[in-house]
Amino acid sequence: MIDTQNLKTPEPMRGFIDRLRDRWEHADSLVCVGLDPEPAKFPAKFVNDHDAIFDFCRDIVDATAEYACAFKPQIAHFAAAHAEEALRMLMMHVRFRYPHIPVILDSKRGDIGSTAQHYASEAFDRYGADAVTVNPYLGRDSVQPFLDRADKGVVILCRTSNAGAGDLQDMVIGGRPLYQHVAEKIARDWNGNRNCALVVGATWPEQLREVRAIVGDMPFLVPGVGAQGGDVEAVVTHARSADGTGLIISSSRAILYASKGDDYAEAAARAARDLRDQINRYR
Repeated sequence: MIDTQNLKTPEPMRGFIDRLRDRWEHADSLVCVGLDPEPAKFPAKFVNDHDAIFDFCRDIVDATAEYACAFKPQIAHFAAAHAEEALRMLMMHVRFRYPHIPVILDSKRGDIGSTAQHYASEAFDRYGADAVTVNPYLGRDSVQPFLDRADKGVVILCRTSNAGAGDLQDMVIGGRPLYQHVAEKIARDWNGNRNCALVVGATWPEQLREVRAIVGDMPFLVPGVGAQGGDVEAVVTHARSADGTGLIISSSRAILYASKGDDYAEAAARAARDLRDQINRYR
């Protein structure tokens, strides 16, 4: 667990987008390290570790922090293992050790009324996330409690990386696919606090280009590189903003499980560094 005696109280946080831009500049990295713990894939040293999920993820964070513009824990991987406390402690660890690195809680929430309020409180107050992924399908009132937190990021699903994304997202409405309408509405109507970002998958580079043309320099969270086969050159070429940033390119399994041996942390660091360098070649 965290050694709280040697921790300093963090300074007050700036808004998510400003902190993300600072991190892009100072780390010279667009890499987001996804934290999707699967104990069956952990190295053997964790077999009898009762805090294995926290300990493994902490080691990955410590090893890759130098190369990360953000961390992205996936809440279901923790909740399914009854490890919500490990998630809370991991968020605290990042906040105290690496206050300059924002954390995106990947929970894809979306509901109405008091339920949406509670989901926002879960992400921002219980876990201390700097941003959260949300689903816009229920409309603006389902994400309004997130949008109202002006200092926090709201990362909204637009054109996702999964194979079935086109079932609904590509439906043509008024001559354009639905995901383009979503992108336009968020940029035009929902981003009053300038705290929105979009999820656009790496597996659809042409759609990345189209969405970038619609929303300007709004940040994109881009899953799908590495294990899902997204092409780094195509992602950067089609989706970077005018200043060569604008992207939070997420990789999870390729970094987390780069090695099953005792060198798992060093291998994760190498994988994160190599991805950073590969991305930077095309910026």
